[in-house]
Amino acid sequence: MQNSLKFWNDAAGKYARSPIKDMPAYEKTMERTRNYLKNTDDVLELGCGTGSTALLLADAAGRITATDLSPEMIALAKGKLDQSDIENVEFRAASVEDALDNGQEHDVVLAFNLLHLLEDSAGVIARAHQAIRPGGYFISKSVCLPSGTPSFKFGLMRLAIPVMQFFGKAPFVKFMSTSDLDKLVEETGFRIVETGNYPASPPSHFIVAQKC
Repeated sequence: MQNSLKFWNDAAGKYARSPIKDMPAYEKTMERTRNYLKNTDDVLELGCGTGSTALLLADAAGRITATDLSPEMIALAKGKLDQSDIENVEFRAASVEDALDNGQEHDVVLAFNLLHLLEDSAGVIARAHQAIRPGGYFISKSVCLPSGTPSFKFGLMRLAIPVMQFFGKAPFVKFMSTSDLDKLVEETGFRIVETGNYPASPPSHFIVAQKC
């Protein structure tokens, strides 16, 4: 975890300055997420980065606790919060395990662009299931393998990532297909109620799963 912490702390400033690569896909993700939020919901966001998504969704929820492993990311998120008039969002530096294992229950747990960066994604999904109230939702979006034959560009990226990781220039990345990820979520006990790919290629797989 120390390697991941150092990587994301070092990357925080550049991450904050980088524009969203595919705004239509991001807006679609937010639109579909809002469809499952109520203004009374207690929401936990895992891997919140510099906080933009939590602040954007604040008006759709009762309360959002947004967490990230990196204190540098959280410092930038708090700076954004201080410049707003939003009062129902709190940012905390915490690992996903600590954020989920504190005994609190939530109506919704969000995990955007996170599961493919975790070594134990199955364990985190299981922890999320325990932390969500019956009837609540686990909403995630994860970069997945393209369906069919991988493109030449994707194949090069897959080869380059281990080299970049060796030099501390890339985080841990787990390659899963969309069907593998759906199966992982369902095996934890969730019922998948909606999926989509935003963008479609390479697929960033959006899943809404309900705890029954």
